[in-house]
Amino acid sequence: MKITEIHLQNFRRFTDLHIQNIPITSKLVLVIGSNGSGKSSLFDAFEFLNKNIRANETNELNYFKKIKENPLDISIKFDSDINITLSGFNINQTKNLPKNSFYGRTSFRQIPRLTRTSLGQNKFDFELDNDRPRFFIDKDNRFENDLENITGKILKAVFEENTSSEAIKEKYLSKINRAFENIFGNKNGTKLQFTQIIPPLDGKVAQIIFKKGISEIHYDYLSAGEKEVFNLLINFISRSDYYQDTIYFLDEMDLHLNTKIQYNLLKEITENWLSENCQFWTISHALGFIEYARESEKATILDFDDLDFDLPQVIFPENKENPNIYEIAVGRDFLPSLFKNMSTYFVERNDKVYYANLNLENSIFVSANNRNQVFQQVQSTEFMGIVDRDFLSDEDIIEIKKKYQKLYILNYYSIENYFYHPDNLEEYYQKIGKNFDKKLYINNLINAKNQIKENLKINIKSIRFEYPYFKEPEFNENSLQNRFKNKSENEKETFQIYQYLDSDNFEDFYKCLPMKDYCKQLSQRQNISQIDLSKTNWFKNNILIVLNGNKKQ
Repeated sequence: MKITEIHLQNFRRFTDLHIQNIPITSKLVLVIGSNGSGKSSLFDAFEFLNKNIRANETNELNYFKKIKENPLDISIKFDSDINITLSGFNINQTKNLPKNSFYGRTSFRQIPRLTRTSLGQNKFDFELDNDRPRFFIDKDNRFENDLENITGKILKAVFEENTSSEAIKEKYLSKINRAFENIFGNKNGTKLQFTQIIPPLDGKVAQIIFKKGISEIHYDYLSAGEKEVFNLLINFISRSDYYQDTIYFLDEMDLHLNTKIQYNLLKEITENWLSENCQFWTISHALGFIEYARESEKATILDFDDLDFDLPQVIFPENKENPNIYEIAVGRDFLPSLFKNMSTYFVERNDKVYYANLNLENSIFVSANNRNQVFQQVQSTEFMGIVDRDFLSDEDIIEIKKKYQKLYILNYYSIENYFYHPDNLEEYYQKIGKNFDKKLYINNLINAKNQIKENLKINIKSIRFEYPYFKEPEFNENSLQNRFKNKSENEKETFQIYQYLDSDNFEDFYKCLPMKDYCKQLSQRQNISQIDLSKTNWFKNNILIVLNGNKKQ
């Protein structure tokens, strides 16, 4: 079972989140982003759906609603022709999902020391998973339950099934020790081995014994990172029989682990501990996890960083060839030293996804929240920036380039104008073997533009006041400041924008037509992935015109 698309509305952190185009080959989905970016809210959605699949186990609807008065909706598509929609507590499914379709663990699962002194202190059902935390912010106490389950299975194998000691060791000890070797290494003196498991008896805690070098170590005295790894492996051994066609979602598995062990752990679990029918989701901003996900053909990376989830957001898988995916692990301030010989461009919002598809040598694209933040980076750092044209005249752009030579301005209103340019659509349709009438499309654009141009004109003058290009420390009436700040000069350039929009010459009006927000009704641009439109030769060549234009100044 693999998730290919997710849509969340009014859920926890998200107003309207749409995750699209997850490849069905993705056995691993790594969600990256800074602290507080909304990653764990996604796993809250999985757990909320999990509880409802298991027959309305929660009545805490308001806990999950972002705005209490508004409806909550979850919609998930799977590769197996299963679509499930949850509106409040009402579930609609094209096929019924099994109760074991999801299995999650919170980041609060560390058990510093064993506490149980006898078996059977807690009652739980592994198949029903009724010992899981109530919410994803709660403590996950399943570790000692897992130990009890395993020791019970061992006792049953010995006394009821007459299983040999060698078979028992292979199933429980050897499998973990092979994983330890893959994760921690096998150097003498530091090689960790699991040697003994004795259940809690006679008022004593379980005797979980390890060997490192010549030393025997009780579980309580392992390092935090070693406990984290052992906790996870024991959980998989204890419960995986129940979850062979499942979406696993585990929060922050990288806790207490160095970069190399992070990489090794994610590789070990993804490749050796989950069936091919499972999909493994995890959250991290750790360099080792990002590096493994970047290298694996069966991994997808989703970036939640720097997104305003109070607004609708559409997230696509990251281009793993772009070094920008390391940004969350190393921080923007470290990018110059990490990629000394590379050009770093700040771009608006999620546009980095599309620029990354250009596959420009020695180039990194980094997200900024908006145009003003790109401009600030260009002003105050050695970085470069790419911004939308918006309502700038040709003369505006010439003046801005003179003053800010590291700032690149698109020749059209926004990146969407490149996607839906008739020449770009023509190449796209040819590639997929479908007909495209470019002349008809341009005529449709002209008609659509003429229907909205007067409404567009109303706010252009005031919108230009918001542009940052005149915002020096103080207003000193220089030529660039006057172009936006001075009433008569701003009106002059605004009138020039009006003339562009009044023209029916395509290259005149199209450079200031907001294709991001308008003309969406045209059939020629329906149901096309913008990711695909950013992979054409035309798109790459025309972005290179923008970048090379500044370099010739």
